[in-house]
Amino acid sequence: MLWYVSDDLTKIVIMKNLTTILLSGMMISNVCGETAGQKAETAYTNGIAAEKAGDADAARVHYANALAVNPNHANARFSLGQLKLNGAAIAAKGREEKLGGVMIPTIQLDAVTVREAFEALALILDKESEDGAPNFVIQDPGDRFAGRKITLNLKNIPTKAVIKFMSEQAGAKVRYDKYAVVVSPR
Repeated sequence: MLWYVSDDLTKIVIMKNLTTILLSGMMISNVCGETAGQKAETAYTNGIAAEKAGDADAARVHYANALAVNPNHANARFSLGQLKLNGAAIAAKGREEKLGGVMIPTIQLDAVTVREAFEALALILDKESEDGAPNFVIQDPGDRFAGRKITLNLKNIPTKAVIKFMSEQAGAKVRYDKYAVVVSPR
């Protein structure tokens, strides 16, 4: 746009209008920056919540979204790096908590093998859990569970407690992996 200015008064009016336009543009830019900053902070906060819930995949997505909106978001960058290091442990802890919260109305076992006990628990979890039962994998290459029996008679108890009682009686340790709950001798 080309303007021809003939007198000083017109110059002043044009300068005033340009200043107003520039200041308005800066204010709009600041408002948009705050909105982008708020979006980044919301995504980061959602990432923290997902991480605490044990959902490492969702946390990763939220942190990446925060960085997409604000590539300089230091906390999101740090949390994403930590998630790369600790993601599997966070996800396993989340699976443990989610599974552990399922209430078992009743479980009665009378001198059953370790494998039979976890198969019975899987059948109950299929019925009681929205997500169904996890895969219980018995790792016993030395056949150390061979003579061990489990007896339980429990009512209205969280799955986490049932697994604890079963593993104590069997002399087992339990590990929550990505696709299975692994039971092995101590």
